[in-house]
Amino acid sequence: MTEAVIDDIVAVLPPLLDALEALGYFARHLHPPAFGSVMNTIGAPDDALQTTHAAIGQWPEQFTGLRERLDRSCNETLAAFAGIRDVERGNGDLVAVFRALRHLPRAQEALYPLSLQFPPVSNFFLNPAARGNSDLLTLLEAGAGDNTGILHDHNEPGSRGGFSVYVPEYYTADRAWPLVIALHGGSGNGRGFLWSWLRDARSLGAILVAPTATGQTWALMGDDTDTPNLMRILETVRSRWSIDPSRMLLTGMSDGGTFCYVSGLDGASPFTHLAPVSATFHPLMAEMADATRLQGLPVFITHGKLDWMFPVQSARQTQAALTAAGADVTYREIDDLSHTYPREINAELLDWLNEG
Repeated sequence: MTEAVIDDIVAVLPPLLDALEALGYFARHLHPPAFGSVMNTIGAPDDALQTTHAAIGQWPEQFTGLRERLDRSCNETLAAFAGIRDVERGNGDLVAVFRALRHLPRAQEALYPLSLQFPPVSNFFLNPAARGNSDLLTLLEAGAGDNTGILHDHNEPGSRGGFSVYVPEYYTADRAWPLVIALHGGSGNGRGFLWSWLRDARSLGAILVAPTATGQTWALMGDDTDTPNLMRILETVRSRWSIDPSRMLLTGMSDGGTFCYVSGLDGASPFTHLAPVSATFHPLMAEMADATRLQGLPVFITHGKLDWMFPVQSARQTQAALTAAGADVTYREIDDLSHTYPREINAELLDWLNEG
């Protein structure tokens, strides 16, 4: 690698990673009444990224692939900021903010393949607590094994019913691994939602699957076309990798969390643990659920006090209804959480899953 290329990478990676962290903070803390204060908190890391990215010179042809990934990650990050800044200036609404945030997983997807070459990128895709874990870092530095890393199965943008999977690069088939199936929110997709969980799966050692609903959202009414598709996906994953049948978590955000209840409370569900996040639940669902299935079923409910879509009272009622029906319910209410995904809960969910 030439000195000029190295200089460009050394210059652009810190502001890129800073800007991505700021977007992650913004996505987690977004609450409509607090939009201005959250913007003030993240500052303007996009300014530094814009400057350093624009200053990158010409690279030799052999580095074209690397340059394309770096450019794409920078451009997607800057596009996310541009959309949010536009709303900050009074042009657009909350829908425009969510549209802008769709660029964040695309930026991460473009950047992730560089984690093997560049330790700062690898560290970015680890939980802070794992960045000093020498054993884990050694495993990651050894490189990816066969059928590991990020794989997509009929899950191109705009498609429905496929799935994306992350298998830790240090995966070996000689032990059974915990499985997380994470369901996106309404109108989302699994390819994007994968990044809500990737750091934790990579840091703590879990196979992560992010399916995409067969329709525009999960089958919460009418014919359930999603549960059979989830079973197909599960069978595919279990045929390729070694999965621990006693540690299979079904989790999800918003509509995805609600579908955890719809599908996961069925008597035939193979999932051992359910963890709906920012979801809604009708008490009749507990009455209609398989009574035997509910007895002792581990359910971890996470909800925000500031949730404007599904008020927190519904989550409290759900906790009471499921507990009365015999489920083993853990309830986590987060004071500063609106209707967004709290990535900080993932490590606790994996600890809970691994405890059995």
